[in-house]
Amino acid sequence: MKPTLEPAELLELRDQALQVARDAGTCILEVYGPEGAGVERVDVSVKSDQTPVTTADMAAHALIVDRLASLEPQLPVISEESDLIPLRERHDWPAYWLVDPLDGTREFLRRNGEFAVNIALIVDHRPVIGVILAPVLDIAYHAVRGAGAWKQALVDGEWVSDPINVRNIPDTGVVVARSRCPSTGARLQRFLDRLGEHDEIAMGSALKSCLVAEGAADVYARLGPTGEWDTGAAQCIVEEAGGHLTDTRLQRLRYNERDTLINPHFVVFGDAGVDWADHLAPKRADAS
Repeated sequence: MKPTLEPAELLELRDQALQVARDAGTCILEVYGPEGAGVERVDVSVKSDQTPVTTADMAAHALIVDRLASLEPQLPVISEESDLIPLRERHDWPAYWLVDPLDGTREFLRRNGEFAVNIALIVDHRPVIGVILAPVLDIAYHAVRGAGAWKQALVDGEWVSDPINVRNIPDTGVVVARSRCPSTGARLQRFLDRLGEHDEIAMGSALKSCLVAEGAADVYARLGPTGEWDTGAAQCIVEEAGGHLTDTRLQRLRYNERDTLINPHFVVFGDAGVDWADHLAPKRADAS
């Protein structure tokens, strides 16, 4: 049975998800340690997809899954660190929580602070709540479908929220949000070349999408593998800020419809007047 979630209930769930994210952030920081500390105290292992997982990932995962599962209405939780539930069991879920307990584990290990807790509520295969919290940076982004998107900052011990919106590309040119990873795949490089002259902002985790949502960047293209937990919260925030998170054919991403929970390549943008699909198209064969 589909849960009835009125606008006021979604706002209350958003506030509860924000508190869960803050508590998970505190849990992560207990492992992260004080500024200047090393990572020797962090146990790291490598998952089957060759990505790292740490004690902080698992501690945050346990806290978030337990807390979200206790909220009303009681809904299933899918976390990056959960065992994969077969599609036949989850496809018809009308609503569920989608979580990345520590998005940007590599940034956590590099100790640059650019990692986040991502929590989304998915209803009918679309995100309706998005929460992204960066515990080291003391910032959070949040959105509820139909209620706008917001950025929070911790000021004198209090969380202060301001509405955010995407922007049209200014006369000064395109600003690209991109990963701090030094290597650039061939397809991403073609995309950047097609943009022509542009500026770049390097950032970790789903915070790249948030840069587009708040109008600090114009586009972020991810032309490599990601999980649905990487984009669920970001998509809600970007869309409520007036932007778009789509596949490379500019179709909105949908959730819980694939066996593996792996996204297609995607692009995040604010200015819909640009033909981003053409910029992202595969290299054309020579006419000759």
